[in-house]
Amino acid sequence: MRVTDVEAVAAWVAPVATMIAAVMTAANLGARVTGWGFVVFVIGSVSWSIVGISSGQSNLLWTNGFLTFVNVIGVWRWLGRQAKYEDGGAAAATRSARSRVPTLFSAASLVGSKVTGPDGGTIGIVIDAMAKCDGAALAYVVVSEGGLGGVGERLHALDPAALVFGHDNVCAKFNADELAALPVLNPDQWPERLNGGSAH
Repeated sequence: MRVTDVEAVAAWVAPVATMIAAVMTAANLGARVTGWGFVVFVIGSVSWSIVGISSGQSNLLWTNGFLTFVNVIGVWRWLGRQAKYEDGGAAAATRSARSRVPTLFSAASLVGSKVTGPDGGTIGIVIDAMAKCDGAALAYVVVSEGGLGGVGERLHALDPAALVFGHDNVCAKFNADELAALPVLNPDQWPERLNGGSAH
């Protein structure tokens, strides 16, 4: 392949890889997807560096040389360390699920988990969970419902006692209509304790 061909390919690969990687990392679909997103980012930043060299744009070369270094760290963190942590938590939760009385779920996988109603249909998504400072238990779980892509969504604080935590989802003891009827949380003003109006 001639130098001009390499430059032409790099000019196409650079923006495409950067856009794909941005979607993969922004989607927050787990350590491995995020890690592979950084792999694609590396391809993009190397391609941009080639474009910088071929066009004589030293600023583009130096910027993407630095970004390549940062992206390699991202690959190590998400495909290496974080993926191992995720595997460890998933393994413990899976072994627990196979036991006669399951006792464990991965707190790391809780955020983003689907909340299903009694009929098995998805009624919400876990946004966060607040734990008590004494480490004894969860104080409440914040679940979103409604809206599209985060626009128009409503947040609710739920009593953990109204939920059954599994290794791959969270089951609620109420349906979508009951969830929607609960008090709505202000997105940036969560309560210091679960109030009486939340599901329990």
